[in-house]
Amino acid sequence: MNNENIKIISKEILSDNWYTLNKITFQYHKRDGTVETLSREAYDRGNGATILLYNKALQTVILTRQFRLPTYINGNETGMLIETCAGLLDKDNAETAIKRETEEETGYKITDVKKVFEAYMSPGSVTEMLYFFVAEYAKEMKVSEGGGHHNEQENIEVLETPFADAVTMISTGEIKDGKTIMLLQYAQLHNLFNQ
Repeated sequence: MNNENIKIISKEILSDNWYTLNKITFQYHKRDGTVETLSREAYDRGNGATILLYNKALQTVILTRQFRLPTYINGNETGMLIETCAGLLDKDNAETAIKRETEEETGYKITDVKKVFEAYMSPGSVTEMLYFFVAEYAKEMKVSEGGGHHNEQENIEVLETPFADAVTMISTGEIKDGKTIMLLQYAQLHNLFNQ
């Protein structure tokens, strides 16, 4: 952290239950020369990675469906969300983490992944950087049923979906997850299925 216009005054932990919620008070030197003191809350859950698995021959993608409490309490009547496979890095690098998460969640053991970009998903309140990957999959890569890691209380349904249907599901509202929309649109923009 080397922004000379920012000076951290204090950091207070508000919650350290599931992840860490901090209240940070800082001084911000504005362009007009004035200094403003502000307090903001920042949720730190670590960084993560996500991946779009695709099969050119079948014209399909692998997605997941699982319950997401925050969407449920914000009006998603079932709380179920269709997403690309994703997970936290924990102490791994992004590539190692996404290979691990892919096998745990989808049951596919992949070796070749391509990082396509990285993004902050909710920079106003969450510190997380998300690393985005794509990888081709084939039936012979399936080593288990997937469904998530039992110790992490995951209950994930694996969906093999035609790519065209997945893209349509964005406009119908069946897919509302930001990372998933971004990766599906990446696949469209870069013609992953026509290479």
